Order: sequence, then structure tokens, then C-alpha cells
Amino acid sequence: MDIRTLCLGILALGDATGYEIRKMVREGALSFVAEASFGSIYPALSQLAKEGLITCRSEPQEGRPDKKIYSITEAGREALRRVLQQPPAADRIRSDFLAALLFAEAVAPERIPALLFLRREQLASQIAALEPLARDESLSATQRFVLRTGLHQLKAALAFLEEEGARLEEELRVSPAAE
Repeated sequence: MDIRTLCLGILALGDATGYEIRKMVREGALSFVAEASFGSIYPALSQLAKEGLITCRSEPQEGRPDKKIYSITEAGREALRRVLQQPPAADRIRSDFLAALLFAEAVAPERIPALLFLRREQLASQIAALEPLARDESLSATQRFVLRTGLHQLKAALAFLEEEGARLEEELRVSPAAE
């Protein structure tokens, strides 16, 4: 999903600052669905405001710069509705871990067990962080569904890694290519 649609979608859920948008993408219901940096969020918010799809108001803060709070306009809601009428693009699986694993086989096969271990630790940590969020009754049913979907995918990835990772390590131990 492009950053503009992501921002419109988040603002359709409620007013937010750029920081809050980033936090939702990084730690909330969207944490495993999308990526967005401050470097992409703020230009998108600026452009959306210029197009009249969102508004921005300033809220004074003591001892700090004013907080900019963004809200979606009716035109923004309509633009989001139009986007949502189209079928979403197919999910793309991108994994730094899988790329590293594949390349390690060619140049550092001795590193593979450590990569597998570290990935298991990462997945367990992500699961532990998301489990409380997935039970948060203050979230909407759809937000909980999205979080639980991600949690299920992470648990499936961990189970696969535990089973198939052990098999891979065993194959590497007996393979002449691993020597």
C-alpha cells in the first residue's frame, strides 16, 4: 500500500500526529503490514493537505514546538473509498532473513545455524510484543483481526523455522558442500 493511502487510512480511524502515524505503523495493528519512515510520512501528509484530503491544526505544547494534528476531510474519505474499491495488490513477501540465509550458503555456510537461531529469537520477541495488543479490547474488531492475522503468521513462521531449520542444519552437517 502506498504511503498516501496508508496515511489516509490511519486518519480515517482518527486524528493523529505524524509521530502517532509512525508509531501505529511501527508498533500497532500495522506493524507487520506496512513500513513507513518519517521521511515518507511527512511529505505525504504535506501533499495530502495541499490536495485538501486532510487538514492540519496546531496544538500548543508547553516548552515544545506546537503539535501538528492531522484529520481526514470528506474528500479524503472519498479518495480512500475509491482506493478501497480496487482489489488490493497481492502480498509480497520480502525477508532480509531469507536473503541472508540464501547468501550465507554461498559464502559463509558456518553462519547458517546462528542466522536460524537469531531469527527464532526475533520471531519469539515479535510474538511476545503482539500478543497483548491482539487481546486489547479497546481496539476495533477489525484492528484485532489484523493483529491476530499477523500473530498467526509469526507463530506459523516460528513453527516452520523450528521444524525445517533443524532439518536444514542436519542436511548442512552431512552435505559435502558444507565442508
